[in-house]
Formats: sequence, structure tokens, C-alpha cells
Amino acid sequence: MTVQNKDLSALPEKTAKRRVPPTRDAGTGVARVRCSRMAERAGRDSRGMVLARIRDLPRSRDVPRSRAATREFRKAQLIESTIDSIAKRGFAETTLADVADGAGLSRGIVNFHFQSKEQLLVETLQLIAEEYREVWRRALAKAGSVTVDRLIAMVQSDFDPAVCNRKKIAVWYAFWGEAKSRPTYLKLCADRDREYAEAFHALVRAMIEEGGYEGLDAELVAQGLSALTDGLWLDFLVDPKNFDRDRARTTAFLFLAAVFPRHIGPDGKPKG
Repeated sequence: MTVQNKDLSALPEKTAKRRVPPTRDAGTGVARVRCSRMAERAGRDSRGMVLARIRDLPRSRDVPRSRAATREFRKAQLIESTIDSIAKRGFAETTLADVADGAGLSRGIVNFHFQSKEQLLVETLQLIAEEYREVWRRALAKAGSVTVDRLIAMVQSDFDPAVCNRKKIAVWYAFWGEAKSRPTYLKLCADRDREYAEAFHALVRAMIEEGGYEGLDAELVAQGLSALTDGLWLDFLVDPKNFDRDRARTTAFLFLAAVFPRHIGPDGKPKG
């Protein structure tokens, strides 16, 4: 007799322990986002809790004891396995069975946490978008209030190993490849790019005004750097063995130094 649509963590302790298979290190996970304002707020809080929990996963193989933590732990495993599978097999060839096997879990556990493959894919995209957003926002917060420092920090964030790695880049390109025919993917990808672009444009405009770089078009500068970064990410995806993160970062800084020579050096350090 199978148990359907029930929280396994609610079963008696001994039964629950028998049903929990061995765990593996996992990356990150994300709670599903609902439509109402209160649910959206709860979703944002949950994503933050999941990302914080996932950062602790490599240090421990123990399954969390609380029900909520166990659910997020399992979802994190499945989403990380989805990222691995897409990077390895491609988007179309990834199946729920591949995801379950990669996470070391049963197919039933996948169906328990995700109603369909589509829901799993959407939450995977939400995760990597949230992770990317968190990286550059954290870089800005650490940089302080000086425009040149913030501009340099934002460019640096695009080469942070948490987001600039072959698996995550492969997944981004895979979702972009599907975005034209899937509005949900297109919106999530576009939202990720738009939010970053707006923040970066604002810094470029401020740098032009503060530095007296008359005649520079902020939009063209931002587009140029974006195209350069996209190209460097593509190099990483196509030829990972020859990709050098430090050289890629230096290439981006050379662009900034050429645009703002009085404020940024080719090494990516502020002048003055």
C-alpha cells in the first residue's frame, strides 16, 4: 500500500527513518513562489532560508530533523541534481528518473516534492536566478557607497565561482534556448537580466556624471560590457579546460579602464 500526498516526515520516527535514503552533498534549493502578496513574501523568506541551509550542506550529511527543514533539504538535493543533469545531458534529455538517481532518492520522492517535471525545472531556474541576484547584491553591499568601488564590485561578481562555473552557465544557456517557446522561462531569464542591467546602468551613469566623462553613452557602455561578459561565459562553456577566470576578469576590467581611465586601472583597482 502506497502513501500518497502525505508529508513523510509526519510519519512515526522509526518509519520515517526507514524511508529516508542515504543523502549526498547538494548545492542549493528554492521554495516555490505563490501568487498572493503574502505568499510571495513567505517565498522570499523561504528562499533565503534554503540558500542559507544549502551553504551548510557540504559540512554535514545529516538529514535535518524538523519537517520543514527536511522538505527543503530534499528539494535542494533534487534541484542540485537537476542542475547536474542539465549540464551533463542537456535540457531535453533530462528526466525525472535521472534527477532521482543523481540525488540518490526514489522517483516517489521527486513526485512528492514536485508535481511535474515542469515545476521542477521552473524552481531550478528560480534558484539560479535568485543565487545570481544574491551574489551581485552582496558584492554591492560589501563595496560601500563610493560609485567606482560599486562599479568594480558589480563587474567582479559576474566571475564569482558561485555563478561563473560551467554547470551554472550550461543551465543558463539551456533555459535561454527554451525561453522563446516557454513564456515562464523567458520571464524569469529576462527579469534576472533586467534587474542586473538597471543596477549597472545606474552606476555607469553616476560614474559618467561624477567623473566628468562627457560624451559617453551610459547605455552603450553597459551593453558593451554585458556583451563582453556573455562572450567570456560562452568561452567557459565551450572550452572549459582553457578558460582562466582571472584572465576573463582582467579582460572585463581592461574594458572598464578604457572607458573610465581616470578612475579605474587595468587591474580593476580604483585610482586615486
